[in-house]
Amino acid sequence: MSWVILIASGLLEAVWAAAMQSSKGFRKWRPTVLFVVAMAASMGGLAWAMLEIATGTAYAVWVGVGAVATVVLQVARGKERLTLVRSLLLVLLVGCLVGLKLVS
Repeated sequence: MSWVILIASGLLEAVWAAAMQSSKGFRKWRPTVLFVVAMAASMGGLAWAMLEIATGTAYAVWVGVGAVATVVLQVARGKERLTLVRSLLLVLLVGCLVGLKLVS
């Protein structure tokens, strides 16, 4: 269950990153509220996962999932381009995250 919470927390990292951008420097209240809620839930999930998963592994997975999800979200929203090299690097990153799970 810790791994499910950790991955969900990483996905929430992408939500709060996108909300932070949409808040325009915290001047728009709805994205700002979403940012605060998503960030609190993301950090809470990370803390909970660290009760059973080693800190270094949990943090690396959390950041990695968040980074990949953020890129995917921005590509889906049309704010970033996905090149072949970038896609391969993201796949490599996901492979590394899976590897961390396998050796934990």
